[in-house]
Amino acid sequence: MRVIVLADDLIWSTRLIEHVRAAGADGAPVRTLGALSQALPAADAVIVDLTAQAYDGIVAVRRAAEGRKKVIAVGQHDDADLRRRALGAGAEKVYPYRKLFEDGPATLAAWLGIESGTSAS
Repeated sequence: MRVIVLADDLIWSTRLIEHVRAAGADGAPVRTLGALSQALPAADAVIVDLTAQAYDGIVAVRRAAEGRKKVIAVGQHDDADLRRRALGAGAEKVYPYRKLFEDGPATLAAWLGIESGTSAS
């Protein structure tokens, strides 16, 4: 399973990719909406960082959802409006950064339907 991670922060992008791989999927980072559009045909799922400065996270969620991809978003736990807009744009869930920081691999494996102990191929 190929998961595209759209995040413009290098540290957070790297952490999310590591979590995707630990969950048993193949993670690929992108940093712009253009790169997301190019990567979508080969993707099964997309994770969007909502608080980026280089792109509009709501537009990114909508683009992934319109491409019929599984999509979740991550953002600040206290930004209820942004979470609501991401869900309205097609995100299945919006996780706070802390949730994925503390329990990323298990959370992502459950979202992707990957059994524990499965590895990416």
